[in-house]
Amino acid sequence: MTRERGTLRRAVRLLGLDTRRVLLAVLTGTLALGCAVALAAVSAWLIARASQMPPVLQLSIATVAVRTFGIGRGVLRYVDRLVSHDVALRGMTNLRTTLYTRLAAGRSEATLRVRRGDLLARVGADVDAVGDVVVRGLLPAGVALLLGIGTVTAMAFFWPPAAVALAACLVLAGVVAPLLAARGARASERRAVTARADASAAALAALDDAGPLLVAGGVGRRVAELRDADRRLARAVDAGAASSAVAAGLGILATGLAATAALVTGIPAVVSGALAPVELAVIVLTPLAAFEATGMLPAAAVSVQRSRAAAARILALLDSAAPDAEPRGTAEPPAATSRPPVQFPELSVAIHDPNVRKVNVGEGAGIVARGLDCGWPGLPPVLRGVDLDVAPGRSVAIVGPSGAGKTTLLLTLAGLLPRAGGTLLVDGDEPTVLDPAERAARVVVTAEDAHVFGTTVLENLRVARGDVTPDEATAALTAAGLQDWLAALPDGLDTMLGPDARTVSGGERRRLLLARALLAPAPLLLVDEPAEHLDPATADALVTSLLAGPRTPAGGPRGVVVVTHRLTPLAAADEVLWVESGRIAARGTHAELSAGLLDYGEAVRRERVTADHRERA
Repeated sequence: MTRERGTLRRAVRLLGLDTRRVLLAVLTGTLALGCAVALAAVSAWLIARASQMPPVLQLSIATVAVRTFGIGRGVLRYVDRLVSHDVALRGMTNLRTTLYTRLAAGRSEATLRVRRGDLLARVGADVDAVGDVVVRGLLPAGVALLLGIGTVTAMAFFWPPAAVALAACLVLAGVVAPLLAARGARASERRAVTARADASAAALAALDDAGPLLVAGGVGRRVAELRDADRRLARAVDAGAASSAVAAGLGILATGLAATAALVTGIPAVVSGALAPVELAVIVLTPLAAFEATGMLPAAAVSVQRSRAAAARILALLDSAAPDAEPRGTAEPPAATSRPPVQFPELSVAIHDPNVRKVNVGEGAGIVARGLDCGWPGLPPVLRGVDLDVAPGRSVAIVGPSGAGKTTLLLTLAGLLPRAGGTLLVDGDEPTVLDPAERAARVVVTAEDAHVFGTTVLENLRVARGDVTPDEATAALTAAGLQDWLAALPDGLDTMLGPDARTVSGGERRRLLLARALLAPAPLLLVDEPAEHLDPATADALVTSLLAGPRTPAGGPRGVVVVTHRLTPLAAADEVLWVESGRIAARGTHAELSAGLLDYGEAVRRERVTADHRERA
């Protein structure tokens, strides 16, 4: 975790608080508690004066004041809650918006490296914790300061020694006790926020992958992780309980000391005539209400520590996503390889047309990689020396054993991971230095774990392009092989999907993501395992359709890179790359690799044998 010094100040600045609203919240809070203090003082005076049995008219003003302060306390407390929570909620909205904007515009590997549950905790609970510092930390401290100054000043008009004692006790309850609570909570809250994030990650992983975990027997492990995080959270909370209890005790002790000091100094003053008996009641009972503000400060100090730990996690994410300080600029197009130029298919119908071929592509268009090394930042490259050309109208398939780096290559080509070496250009520019909107206009990628939102089918497809019409959505779903699924939906395109598509099968989810990618305007399409969770016949038909000539929604040719485990349909690809042992071990057409590469040919034969057995069965 990054250093926490100054992190809370940075995070609070990101809340974008309106100074006028903050001052209004402090004012209303001070007036609300001020009414409580005034109510205690006037009530004490009224009771003491009434015991002397004066004429009733002498008590009428005090009686009205008691009612006024009683009503004012309730009304102003309600207004204070409205204003303070409005400030906090606006700040949370600003922080969350800033967080989303910076993550979208920053380095993609920052979010790719974070567990989904942990990322959810940072943009959810951690943002809420930072916003809570306004309502539970900053505003109570401001109210306590103003109220303490006002109460001590008022007490000084009655009896200065009692005012001095009250001031000292307020410092004990409002400064010493919160510092003690903060000291005990600092380490415990740091552990607690980590435990909460781990619990969120474990719970989300168990819910998202419930089916596969149940089949693989991994439910027990996920539940054990969740229980471990819960135990660590409980231990962290218990570790800070002792200091919080002592701090609360100091507040009660300070209240008693203030009242006792008022009695000890006030009684001799009454005997000597320096203080009226009625005023003695006022200086003894008023501190009981004055400590209502300081009583919130130990909890406020704990809240500040919780917010500081949450702010450190948020800022660590933002800092890791910040764009590189050193601009890379636009590199010169690399020299062409010795491989013969490829003739690209010419397309004439929406989505795809498997029957037409051959278009000329301008030099430098599309993705051009030379000696590209791919890997996660801070780790050794998993794939080295990749040479690749993908222009609109050209299709490339990337195959190889699991863990060979295929997905890492795909994310690097899309600009979501920085290149570890070599050269990578998209339409002549390095993708990592492009504005996210501009990069999305050039290349679209569909990863295995791309998110499906808990909304309608149509709105999920509109993630790719906000103006997608129902007819376009239907065409894209049909191109992805989901026409029968769409026809069976109760409300068609308006059918609501569960969170992250839990209400659909794995294969339907993959094809829904593919349909969304097909609707994107980008002329370059990168797809990771579109045939996963599908039966062989459906998988082969889908991959063949994808490689055989896709088009953009506007009708232009589209370049495609597909990562897949299915080899049989790769005859539709212009080029197939075989990835193994951290490099491109072989490349060529499907026919060339089937005949010349033993592992590839054997894998193709196994697929055909399996398909034959399925047909006979």
